[in-house]
Amino acid sequence: MNFDSSSSTSSDEIYDSMLLDFIEENRQQEVIEDTVRYVVNTDVEEQEVHGSRREKMSRWIVPRDREGAHDRLVTDYFSDHPLYGDEKFRRRFRMRKPLFMKIVNTLSATDRFFQQHPDATMRLGASGIQKCTAAMRMLAYGCPADQIDEYLKLWASTARECLIHFVNGVIREFSTEYLRKPNAEDLVRLLKQGEERGFPGMMGSIDCMHWEWKNCPAGWKGMYQGRSKRATVILEAVVSWDLWIWHAFFGTPGTCNDINVLQRSPVFDDILNGRDPQVNFTVNGNTYNQGYYLTDGIYPKWATFISAITSPQTPKQKLFTIKQESIRKDVERAFGVLQARFAIIRHPALAWSVEMLWKIVMACIIMHNMIVEDERDNYMNYWDPTEFSTEQPENLAGSSRRGATTFTVTPGRYKDQNLATLMATRENLRDKQINTSLKNDLLEHIWASFGSTFVNSP
Repeated sequence: MNFDSSSSTSSDEIYDSMLLDFIEENRQQEVIEDTVRYVVNTDVEEQEVHGSRREKMSRWIVPRDREGAHDRLVTDYFSDHPLYGDEKFRRRFRMRKPLFMKIVNTLSATDRFFQQHPDATMRLGASGIQKCTAAMRMLAYGCPADQIDEYLKLWASTARECLIHFVNGVIREFSTEYLRKPNAEDLVRLLKQGEERGFPGMMGSIDCMHWEWKNCPAGWKGMYQGRSKRATVILEAVVSWDLWIWHAFFGTPGTCNDINVLQRSPVFDDILNGRDPQVNFTVNGNTYNQGYYLTDGIYPKWATFISAITSPQTPKQKLFTIKQESIRKDVERAFGVLQARFAIIRHPALAWSVEMLWKIVMACIIMHNMIVEDERDNYMNYWDPTEFSTEQPENLAGSSRRGATTFTVTPGRYKDQNLATLMATRENLRDKQINTSLKNDLLEHIWASFGSTFVNSP
């Protein structure tokens, strides 16, 4: 009996142990399954959430009323009786309405981007006036592309495309006329005005301007960062009395000064290659065969540059310096007007390439010259261009103490150049003796013409 009892007890214990082990294994299996199930469900839920977010983001659109924006724009500015008159249009578009419409019509006829075409839903895109207005607002006010969306209903990427196509179109269609070098007729007009202002043979003034480049690549900052500790790009320009920009050379790094820019500039290429019109003028009884530009003190003493006297002592020198500095301000005024009309040049540049900066600057200069031509009759120093139709026009009645001009301009013809001729022309351009002689003659000429007024002035 005892044996049977102990045996039964041992069997029960084994059974209980096996049962407990089975229960424990099942419990552990359930824990593992619950853990796996929780991880899988959590991952699936996250994927569903992110997927729904991506789906919502990809399908999220802004219902822009482009048609309504076009109608409002036409009602505000381009209708027969606009809400904002010609004065407001001139202020906000920087030019008169007929000139702006000339640009819009030309670009719409030559560039498919400015033409309206239906999309996949047969809905017409933005009009040419909307796109040109967007580009003009960015150029005139220097505003970011996002700001265009509020009034014109154009997304930022579309506004940037408008700017790119606009500047490309302006350069392509109008650069031949409004970025040209002065021809024989233009030189007659420039020389006539220079003689009236006391500088016979003067063709304008030359100087440089810096445009800050905010988004200059970090690897290029050592080349474009000058004394101002900011990256800049330089514009060299030649300007006449009416603020027409006859020469524009842009792209030199900001570490260069005016002399370094001059060494790279093509301003004298036509003279060196024998393609320029021949200019002959007489001052103080002496004859010269090259026109000249007024400059500041940094430019070299070349025959084609006349700078002011650094420390004038005599009344003659003081009068010459006053006249030279006042007339040389034409180029400074042109830079100021250019930046005032197109604030994108006044603000730090946001483009990432020098090529895009060049296109923006050239397009602004072209439109600046178009505005000068369109509004030149409003300037106080304007004369009828038909007056300069002859080679040696007479002075306006009562406008000068001289009876006739002292210069001649003959159309230039291309001459076969060899190295000797090229070097001789280069030496004539850089002749310091001619610079000294011409400055002395101009000194005497200005004193003879305006000395009495200067002496009698308080």
